Amino acid sequence: MTIQIHVPMDSGALSLGAEQVAQAIAAEAARRGVEVTIRRNGSRGMYWLEPLVEVSVGGQRRAYGPVTAADVPGLFEADFLQGGTHPLALGLTDEIPFLARQNRLTFARVGVVDALSIADYVAHGGFVGLARAIRLEPAEVVREVTDSGLRGRGGAAFPTGIKWQTVLNTPAEQKYIACNADEGDSGTFSDRMLMEGDPFCLIEGMAIAGLAVGATKGYIYLRSEYPHAHRTLEAAIEAARRVGYLGANLMGSGRAFDLEVRLGAGAYICGEETAMLESLEGKRGIVRAKPPLPAIEGLFGQPTVINNVISLASVPTILARGAAFYRDYGVGRSRGTLPFQLAGNLRRTGLVELAFGVTLRELLYDYGGGSASGRPIRAVQVGGPLGAYVPESQFDTPLDYEAYMAMGAMIGHGGIVAFDDSVDMAKMARYAMEFCAIESCGKCTPCRIGSTRGVEVIDRIIAGEDRGRQLALLDSLCDTMEAGSLCAMGGMTPYPVRSALKYFARDFGVDETQAA
Repeated sequence: MTIQIHVPMDSGALSLGAEQVAQAIAAEAARRGVEVTIRRNGSRGMYWLEPLVEVSVGGQRRAYGPVTAADVPGLFEADFLQGGTHPLALGLTDEIPFLARQNRLTFARVGVVDALSIADYVAHGGFVGLARAIRLEPAEVVREVTDSGLRGRGGAAFPTGIKWQTVLNTPAEQKYIACNADEGDSGTFSDRMLMEGDPFCLIEGMAIAGLAVGATKGYIYLRSEYPHAHRTLEAAIEAARRVGYLGANLMGSGRAFDLEVRLGAGAYICGEETAMLESLEGKRGIVRAKPPLPAIEGLFGQPTVINNVISLASVPTILARGAAFYRDYGVGRSRGTLPFQLAGNLRRTGLVELAFGVTLRELLYDYGGGSASGRPIRAVQVGGPLGAYVPESQFDTPLDYEAYMAMGAMIGHGGIVAFDDSVDMAKMARYAMEFCAIESCGKCTPCRIGSTRGVEVIDRIIAGEDRGRQLALLDSLCDTMEAGSLCAMGGMTPYPVRSALKYFARDFGVDETQAA
């Protein structure tokens, strides 16, 4: 029987040499006259161990990593094809503590299946949710999603079922599903991992959404910086279309839904839903005023469901296993799981899917292993470049939407970027304003002008120029941006600024009483 070897084709693993490792394994096996099948899957999300090579032995997968091409002859000498011991041996993959302690629902197949094999996807529970959605009435599908407690896995955390219900209730000859895959937040990579490692999950989720609201057409708005995801999605869509999981006759039901991928052009603002719609329509990506809501007048003026990748990829599990199954994970109004992405100054960076309610301290230390530098972790930015900086005193706050909102922070897309005690938080606050100034679409004055003035005011505070007056001016400016900006770009830029000043005032040359 041919031995199966699994080598990731995830772009993160490729950047660390996975392709060279796969080639070295094939060459060494040929040299030794050993028959092997090299299968390419996504990453398991343990990036400090990439490239991670797995060997199927006795129906179980054993892991070795991080493997370089130079390690391959030694692995063969150690009989790794039969699970032999080697300094890079990690044991059974599923028993690696980082993986074993997770609640992998949305990412259950990522790193396990061949990303472009429909047979593999079906063998691991794929398209069960779509088959059930076809048997249900549209309103019943929407009710399942509503009852699951699923909320948008982006910045606003808006209940997904309410958004779908609005589109379902709005009469129109044409409706659309738009997937926001413009994953531009620093420290985030869950969308990319899923699209590269389990694209049929996203396709299935979007098809279910289409059936639920009466939409026959969907678009995946993908950032152009993801060429591997682009190729994988295009191939997966074509494969799904060939066998009836997309097209005019979904699974023989007589109902239609089809998809296409549209590439963005590198504008961060197009992660905002209305700017994304403008870009999808071939226009400059600038924010639209609301109302009307996109659920009523969205893409090409038609009712449109807009969700991000993880929101839509969570739907197949909900339909396949029921709303109650998904709702049983999480706390409060934050139900289900979220793929947290550990980045920055950590020993073990990667993806951790867990139920809401886990704490930042658990993620940073139990999973992340503490700082890579060995110095104390001083601050963590949660939720991307517009997220607040969380100090050590708040590391034990449960990660749920309401708890973070109450402390002036957000969970957002689940990106977590850690900084040790060498960080200059005044510079980080300045960066937030500068980032907004660069990425603003320019439509509204508070964001366009406020961010530019914000950089200037922070520079004066750092320089010690009339600090009391400048602090008052910065506070007023932040109020204006929060209350007056058209979208979250300007409205949330004050989050990192205010949190840095509140908890790390000395970095600005300010004592705590002045900052308060």
